[in-house]
This record gives sequence, C-alpha cells and structure tokens, in this order.
Amino acid sequence: MANFSKSNVPQFSVDVYQNEYLPEGGREVNAIVTVSATGGGTVGSAVAAPHLYSAGQAPDAAVAIMVDCSGSMDYPPAKMRGARDATAAAIDAVRDGVHFAVIGGTHVAKEVYPGDGRLAVADAGTREQAKQALRRLSAGGGTAIGTWLRLADRLLSSAEVSIRHGILLTDGRNEHESPEDLRSALDSCAGRFTCDARGVGTDWEVKEVTGIASALLGTADIVADPAALSADFTHMMETAMGKEVADVALRVWTPVGTEIVFVKQVAPAVEELTDRRTEAGPRAGDYPTGSWGDESRDYHVCVRVPTAGIGQEMLAARVSLVIPRSDGSVQNLGAQGLVRAVWTDDMAASTSINPQVAHYTGQAELAQVIQQGLDLRKAGDVDGATAKLGRAVQLAGASGNADTAKLLAKVVDVVDVAAGTVRLKARVAEADEMTLETRSTKTVRVKK
Repeated sequence: MANFSKSNVPQFSVDVYQNEYLPEGGREVNAIVTVSATGGGTVGSAVAAPHLYSAGQAPDAAVAIMVDCSGSMDYPPAKMRGARDATAAAIDAVRDGVHFAVIGGTHVAKEVYPGDGRLAVADAGTREQAKQALRRLSAGGGTAIGTWLRLADRLLSSAEVSIRHGILLTDGRNEHESPEDLRSALDSCAGRFTCDARGVGTDWEVKEVTGIASALLGTADIVADPAALSADFTHMMETAMGKEVADVALRVWTPVGTEIVFVKQVAPAVEELTDRRTEAGPRAGDYPTGSWGDESRDYHVCVRVPTAGIGQEMLAARVSLVIPRSDGSVQNLGAQGLVRAVWTDDMAASTSINPQVAHYTGQAELAQVIQQGLDLRKAGDVDGATAKLGRAVQLAGASGNADTAKLLAKVVDVVDVAAGTVRLKARVAEADEMTLETRSTKTVRVKK
C-alpha cells in the first residue's frame, strides 16, 4: 500500500550546467539550473484511490474546482454534460482528508458545494454529495472569471493547509468584466493558490487562459472535444494530489557588481520569472516556483558580471531553494548550486556553448516565434507569419520537439525542416491553431 504520510516530503537537489569560461572582456554568464524533488508526493494511479490515506495522515491540501456555467456552455449541450462529468471525475480523485469546494462561474461566482462559505472534507460521503450537487449545474449568464478566482481564494484561505490549488474551466471570453478587473483578481490571488486553467471548445481567448495559468503558476491547455474533459480533469486532480511542498522559491544571490539579466523556467514549459522577483536581503532575490511533488524542472539563469583579467575566476551566482514565511523567516530546503565565471584566453574553451544552454535558448525562441507567427497570421501578414513559423519548424526539428512539430504541421505545409521553409495552409481548423498557441511554451528536455 502506498504511504502518503506527511513525512513523505520530497528531498530537493540542484544541478548546474554551464560553460564557465569567458573570453577577455566577457561579462555574460548563462547557466541551466535543474531542480529535482524526489521521494515526495506520488503522481499516478495510486493517487486516484482516496481511501489509501489512512487515519491521522490527512493531506495538507485544499482544492477548488471552478466550472464555467455561462449560457454558451449549452451550445452544444455536450459542453455542459462534459463539464459535469469531468468535475465528478475530479472529485473522485480527491484524497480523503483534502478540503474541497465546487464553484459555478457566470458573471457572478456561486458556491455549488458545500456552500455557506465553507470547504468540505473529502470522504466517500462528501464526494457523493458533491457529485449529486453537480446535477444543479445549468448554463445561463455571462462570464466574469475574476469573481470566480476571488471566491476560490476566500474559500481556500479558510483552510489551515499549505497546499492550495484551483482548477478552472471556461468555454468563452471574459466579456462581463474588464481586463483590469481580471488582472486585479490575479494579482490578489498570486502566491495564495496555484491554478490550472482549461479552455473547452474554440470560443475562448487563448491569451486569457494562458495568462491565468501563468499568473497562478499552473498549467494551461485546450480541450477541443468536451468528451476528453474527464480524463484531463482526473489527471489534473491526481497531479494536484501529488504536491507536497508549497510556495517554493528559487533564491538567487549575486556578488557586488553582478546583475541579473533574466531568470526563467525553461522546462517543462517556458515561464518568465524575472519580473516576479521579491527582494530577500542584500544582493538576493526570490523567484516563485509554486508547489512541488515528485518532479524535475529546469531554469535558465543569466547574469552580467564585472570584467576581470585572464586567469581570474569568481562566483557569479549562488542558487538555492527556500520557502519564505509570512513572518519574514525562511525555511531552507538544503539544496544549492553555484554559477561560476572563469576568464581564459583559450578560444575553444570560451566560445563553446553548453549543450543545455543552447537547447533551452532554442526552446525559448521556439515559443516566442510561434506566438509571433500566429499573431502575424491573424493580422494578415502572410510573409511575416511564414518567416516566423518557418523558423519555428526549424527549431522544433533541431531540438527534437516532435509534439510541437506535429502541431506546426497542421498550420503550415513543411517544405524543408532544416531550412525552415514552409507555406501557410489556406485553411486551418480553429482548434488546431488554438492548440498550437496554447501549447507553444511546452518544451522538451535535453537529450542525454
């Protein structure tokens, strides 16, 4: 039987991949920092068996499922049916002892279960009651996602737990509140809970859904066919149940005279973190990474160091993992990596690009040119779109990103992968274009 005790907390490790050698006058240092958590939450089939959690081992988690109930969810009716079935499947995957709630979202947010501003505690009885309550879900009204998020925040914050997570499903554009209202809601929820966002069908706005997931350090995806929602919701909930440590930050310390150029997550998806820095004492800053179970992620750290003479070396940055506390204290997770700079007149050493750095630089460019290409295509700039999407095909082929290559092939006819020669397809299914845009930031790991 799987052991899900609270003592089953992951152990963190940090590995740094870089070419530390700089030419005379060189100042920019790039490193890929791989963070791994092992021995913690279990993601997979075991999680889907809530009864495996024995008495006294209640998980330290709360989840809120936000279901779009706007009028458009009835067109076609399969969307609302799919949403009900998917939410029921997700509820089945909630472990015993986890606090949970279901929210119905329109131009206002309503508590579907349990109600009265409370969270339910999962067991066989409350899971069944929640699924019964789903029968009351019906479509009607508008869409104001910020109100859903604010209600989820109020409910999740009522539980004395460390892991707080949301799952949000929408089928339409956020038309009943201003972009500023949604941004304000996201700003107030950021750091309080993580959230996965899904768009069902093809009538929603990709940048809205991906923006929600990005702000709340979750995942975003399209579910074009409502029939696929249940499997996706089950997987999301199982993954959420596997999280064991919340609010982990990547702390980057740099010496005097050294500045951070950027910090970004590059695997499993590209996520810019530079502007999310919070100061953490002299010359140190924290970059949020969200919640962790058993998993590994890669980060690209770029720093600019002072110039130095041939033969000199310095510590360019120290990267560690911490959990900042609200009282100003910090829990150090006991893992750190060092980024070095060594000046040399050996041309071969100083011009060699580390394979991991080269790979993820290409993956970040791949995400960028796909977004640019699709935007230019929508704007009617055929030549610009062709050039950008051709470069994307070239990068996807060179890095072995087969999934992205397949998605690109639904939008362009590929003439020559290596040269990046493509032609825009005259007709593209809306779902295919939205899938490419939504998944454009997903990356592949470096081939070992």
